[in-house]
Amino acid sequence: MKNLFLILLVFGLTASAQDDKREQIKSLKTAFITTELSLTADEAAKFWPVYNAFDEKQFELKHQKMRALGKKIDAIDSMTDKEALAVINQMEDYENELFQNRRKLVSSLKSILSPVKILKLKKAEDDFNRKLLRQYKDKGPKK
Repeated sequence: MKNLFLILLVFGLTASAQDDKREQIKSLKTAFITTELSLTADEAAKFWPVYNAFDEKQFELKHQKMRALGKKIDAIDSMTDKEALAVINQMEDYENELFQNRRKLVSSLKSILSPVKILKLKKAEDDFNRKLLRQYKDKGPKK
C-alpha cells in the first residue's frame, strides 16, 4: 500500500510531466539499486532486463487497476453490499497479481543473483521508496 501511495503521489502531475518525472525517478532508482547490490557487469546485464520487465508490469498493474478501483471507491456511499463485495474481490485479485509478479521476479532472479543479493534488492527498493517519499514531503507545500 505504501508503494501504491508513493506512485499516486509522484504521478499526480500532468501527462507530459509524468513521463519526464517517471524517467527521472527510474534513472535514480537504477543507480541506487546498482550501487546497493554491487552488481557485477555480468549480473547487471542479466538482472536489468528481468527487473525492468517486472517493474513495468508492477507500474501497469498499480496505475491502471488502482485508478479504476479508486473511482469505484469514491462512490462508496452509494454502493450496495453486493457492489462493495465485488470491489473487495477486485482488490484481492489486484493484490494477488502484484504478488504473483513479485514471485515471478524472485524465481527468475535465483539463477542470476545470490539469495543475499535478492534480499538486498527488496531492502534497496524499500529504502529508495522511503527516500523518495521523504524528498517529496520535504519539497511539498508547507503548512
